[in-house]
Parts: sequence; structure tokens; C-alpha cells
Amino acid sequence: MQIYLPIAEVSVDALLLLGIGAMVGILSGMFGVGGGFILTPLLFFIGIPPAVAVATAANQIAGSSFSALLAHLKRKTVDFKMGLILMAGGLLGSLVGVQLFDMLRAAGQFELVISLLYVVMLGTIGGLMFVESLRALRRAKDPNALLAPRKRHSWVHRLPLKMRFRTSQLYVSAIPPFVIGALVGVLAAIMGVGGGFIMVPAMIYVIGMPTKVVVGTSVFQFLFVTAFTTLMHAVNSQTVDVMLAVILLVGGVIGAQIGVGLAAKLRAEQLRILLALLVLGVCLKLALDLVLVPAELYSFGRN
Repeated sequence: MQIYLPIAEVSVDALLLLGIGAMVGILSGMFGVGGGFILTPLLFFIGIPPAVAVATAANQIAGSSFSALLAHLKRKTVDFKMGLILMAGGLLGSLVGVQLFDMLRAAGQFELVISLLYVVMLGTIGGLMFVESLRALRRAKDPNALLAPRKRHSWVHRLPLKMRFRTSQLYVSAIPPFVIGALVGVLAAIMGVGGGFIMVPAMIYVIGMPTKVVVGTSVFQFLFVTAFTTLMHAVNSQTVDVMLAVILLVGGVIGAQIGVGLAAKLRAEQLRILLALLVLGVCLKLALDLVLVPAELYSFGRN
């Protein structure tokens, strides 16, 4: 069933969009990621203009995050105190990111820069997550490793402005979560992603939050930051396609509920390695498109 998207100015299959939205919603519920790292490239692949894909993806992430948050609230896996600090940084970062978004569009280099950013960031983070996940699986199978202390103190634990986060069972500085939230806010505005592929591993490996709490808390942050980012894009650049957003949102809300249920059935190590494989898969697809279809590289300067 073909429908016309007025802002994107293309016709697409509505069922295909519903399926994409549902898949991203499942990812949001399972891994605590916004899913934009898959949603935005997929929208590129089906012909949605990059600027519209980025701005509209933020709206879909907000919707699926709301659905996933309701499920996580029932399971009591949301650290609200940590989430508020992440959100404060995220709102500041999104303001900066929207300005960078408009500058790149004005320079005519938006699509090329975004594609390269995706390849570099997804490749780096996906590789690190995959290696660490394999180590975690080996430790889980080693009885001696289970007896070793899990919490490791690093430079993060020596920073000032320490706060106690009871849900996460942590006593750490508020500075790292704020900085991580700000970085995620910039990414939400520029790349149309929730930033979970950075936030989740950073909160686990840098700050030491339990995986189950990280998932629910990151979803809480995505909801407010991506909603704010969508509003900014709609006002500044008018690149939010409401028709596209509604279809993706319906699929995302349904998928998020499914994802939360699946997450409860998998071990933390299994969740991390699956997320790493997804990140690397998207990175490989984008890299191949840049290398195997060089003609597109020259079209960026004309758009």
C-alpha cells in the first residue's frame, strides 16, 4: 500500500514503514537503545531524504521510548536520579546539535558527513562492545571469575560532585553522566539516533551501572531528549514529516512492548553481544554503500 509523504516528497509502502518501526521498537525495549542507528540508515535505503530521515527518526524514538518506559516502570528498572542528570546533559547537547545540523545542511555536505560519522562511530563502538561481551561470556562460564570482585574503581570514581544513586547501587560523580548525556543529545540532533549505542556501554563499563537498570534509565532519557530534538527540528528546519512519523510510531510502540518481554528472558551478556552484532552489521552496510557506490558521493554536493 503506497502512501505519499508530503515533507519527504516520496511515495513508500506503508506496511514496510510499519515493519521498520516495529523492529526499532523491539530494539528499544530489548537493549535500551533508541534504535535510530538502524532506523535512520534504513530510511536512507528506502529513499527518504537524509535531513527528513534524521529529524523524523527522533520523533519515532520518542514514541517507542515512551512505550518501553511504561514497561520498565512496572519492572522498577529505572534510576530516576541518574536519568535526570542524563536528561539535563542531553537537552543541552541537543541545542548544540540542532545548530550543527542546520550548518551542515546549509553547506550541502549533510549526507556525506552523516554517513561517515555512522561508519566510524558504529564500527568503533560495535567492535569494543563485541570484544567486551565475549570476555563477559567467558567470565560467566569460569567459576573462578565469578568469585572475583566485579566493581572496579577508576578515575571516574575519583571525580568531585559525588551523588548516591540507590537504584543503581552507586556512589559516583554526577559529571560523567552529564557529559555522556550531552554527547547523546548532540548525536540525537545530528544523526537521528537515541544514542544508546554510546550511552549503554558507557554507563555499564565506565560508570558501572547494572545492565538491567541501564536499559530502563536510558529509555527514560531518550524520551525527553528526542522529544525536545523533534520540536527543535520542526521549528528550525521544518524537516519532520508527520505522516512518516505517525506510521513509524505505531509500529514502534507495539514493538517496544515485545522487546521488553524478550529482554527479560535473556542474560545481560547475551543482550550486549546481540547489540554489538547489530551495530557492526549496520556499520558494514553503510561502509559498503560508500565504497561500492561511489557515484553517490558526488551527488552530495549538488543537493
